[in-house]
Amino acid sequence: MTTPQRIFISADHGLAIVYFLLSDLVPCLLEAGVEVVMLTDDALRERIQERFGRPGLTIESLRFKQARAYFQNQSNSAQWWLDFLRRAGASNRINLQAVDSYVHEVEAEAHPRRRALFPLMKVLLWGLRRSRAARSVLIRQQGRFTPNLYGDLFERYQPALVVASTPGWRLDRYLLRQARLMRIPTASVIVGWDNTSSYSLPGAAVDWITCWSQIQKAELIQGADWRAERVNIGGIPSYDGYFRKEWLIPRDEYFHLHHLDAGRKLISYACSFVSFSPNIQNVEALARLVNSEALVEPAQLLVRLHPNHFLAVPHYAAERERIQRMAAEMPHVHVVEPVPMGGEMGYYSGEDMPEKSSMMFHSDVFTTVYSTMVVEACIHQRPVVSVCIDSPVGWPGKFTLPLSRIGGWPTHSRFRQAGAGRVALDETQLLRVLNFYLTNPHADRPAQQRFIRQECTFVDGNAASHTADFVLSLLGKNHAG
Repeated sequence: MTTPQRIFISADHGLAIVYFLLSDLVPCLLEAGVEVVMLTDDALRERIQERFGRPGLTIESLRFKQARAYFQNQSNSAQWWLDFLRRAGASNRINLQAVDSYVHEVEAEAHPRRRALFPLMKVLLWGLRRSRAARSVLIRQQGRFTPNLYGDLFERYQPALVVASTPGWRLDRYLLRQARLMRIPTASVIVGWDNTSSYSLPGAAVDWITCWSQIQKAELIQGADWRAERVNIGGIPSYDGYFRKEWLIPRDEYFHLHHLDAGRKLISYACSFVSFSPNIQNVEALARLVNSEALVEPAQLLVRLHPNHFLAVPHYAAERERIQRMAAEMPHVHVVEPVPMGGEMGYYSGEDMPEKSSMMFHSDVFTTVYSTMVVEACIHQRPVVSVCIDSPVGWPGKFTLPLSRIGGWPTHSRFRQAGAGRVALDETQLLRVLNFYLTNPHADRPAQQRFIRQECTFVDGNAASHTADFVLSLLGKNHAG
């Protein structure tokens, strides 16, 4: 009897759980006769097994605690700077505005000893952005830090392939580096819309990668030196459920859930970009317009808090509390909280997909700050506004980036250039564009359809099948479906 091939899948984030398990990706692999060992947060192993367990799927620990301890205790400064240079050192052949903002943030918030090294690091960045050879050296240097965290798992399961939800951008770097040392083929998937333009070089030498679109493929090739034949376009499996309309809660049920008024238009706002800027000024502007009855139709506001609002960070928590107070005091303002996944994965949860999908689908106008949800809302064919009102105070004592300056980031500029939605930089513009969409809800729908084809490639709800075909091809198998 032939021993089935086995692969490791590293799912180190809630979005990765959605990508692999809430899509058809893992089921397609299992149906093709591949055994899957998923490595994830130890605290979630039992929950994941209960919900997704089936023959051929094994859940193991990704050993976050040991990986973090190694990072903190083994030449921490060297590892930190290598990761900084990796994150900031992509080729200048691509748009690096998002990466530059990260560099400014890190420099502004660095302690004095680290800040003293920034002049040298900027010289190194100048070289990295102009030299493929320098970038190659950096990737090899990262391999110096490869702890033997997973030797027992490799010995026990003998995987033919290791697949990670990033090419070593997070703690999955240690798993991928160890696989490389053991000469086991590796592959990565791209989970996030902005990943290929924001996270730069791999944190480990990875053999293959699959991404959403031709645009992402070009960013990987031009920005991070991936060989074209090693980059697959598989679409975004996480969105298959959106295209199939699998997660929708009926409107009456959804409105009842959040105490919404069925007689009022629904303006939703998904908090975003909170690492760089407060969102409270956007929420206050929307709340004023709704509660003053300034819009052409009676309306209500539903605010979705960001997962970062639940971190143990005082200024994030303070903004969350202000928004919650606003909802308690204003009759037409409501708040929805993302569902926590628990463990290391916080509030990025696969349990939340019906909430997210229904919020977008039932909104008359969807608003945010250029978040990935602009793509998701376009899939739901909702009018989209990116609200970019500058905060008058910023984050006290923290780096703050004015929202009016982020329109040139790669994903943001594509949204604007595609005409998939509108942008409001102040309350007057916000009033005008909301009234326009309330009166002309289908105005930008053709542009949105072109936009999602450009960004997602496969819009038939079968991206997981396309991606499974790619993974199986690396094993010399075909997908029977």
